[in-house]
Amino acid sequence: MAALKGRVALVTGGSRGIGRAIAISLAEAGAAVAVNYLSKSAEAQAVVEAIHGQGGRAVSVGADVSQAAAVKGMVAGVERELGPVDILINNAGIAINRPVDELTEDDFDRTMAVNLKSVFLCTQAVLPGMRKRRWGRIVNISSGAARGAGGVGPHYNTSKAGMEGMTRGYAARLVKDGITVNAVAPSLIQTDMVGAVASSASRIPLGRFGKPEECSLIVMMLIENEYMTGQTVALSGGLSFL
Repeated sequence: MAALKGRVALVTGGSRGIGRAIAISLAEAGAAVAVNYLSKSAEAQAVVEAIHGQGGRAVSVGADVSQAAAVKGMVAGVERELGPVDILINNAGIAINRPVDELTEDDFDRTMAVNLKSVFLCTQAVLPGMRKRRWGRIVNISSGAARGAGGVGPHYNTSKAGMEGMTRGYAARLVKDGITVNAVAPSLIQTDMVGAVASSASRIPLGRFGKPEECSLIVMMLIENEYMTGQTVALSGGLSFL
């Protein structure tokens, strides 16, 4: 419980699924947690209440993380409520699922903004404080679609591949400041997003969908390991290998 005591974490898209599991794991390790959401305010507040029920500190914070002004306001609000952000989990994402020949420019732009631009905006917003304190952990939630065909579409693949490139780019430039930047690439985790594109786990060698809590275990490992940076950890039940 005390491993992250005194640390403040921000989880984007933290109201449900993988984000929810990560937020709760961070709180269990002693961190104060800001649970970001876009429209699921009740779900985000439920995560906060679950953390409070365990004796932890948490707040919910609504913001569109694809917008620079919203991100700036979000980070300022978290700092007022909990303190400077030490741990950033870039988990917010969307999956616009439609036939490839029906994809529009707006579909592409929105996917890039939410899945990729948000990582840049949130990272830039917390970076000065992390550098000043010479300690920081950034974990980006990617997808097996960054390297495989995926079940959503090329716009989604591209956004996640870009996220992993951004992970390496930041990692190389921040390691001397005590900041690590890594990614987790889950495939077919039991969430609302996966439920919309995959009805069966039959093609997964393990024989089942992954659990959000299994993703949070990897995230916690990356936060605790200061020697590991610029890496992407795959989590697929044997479906694919990096």
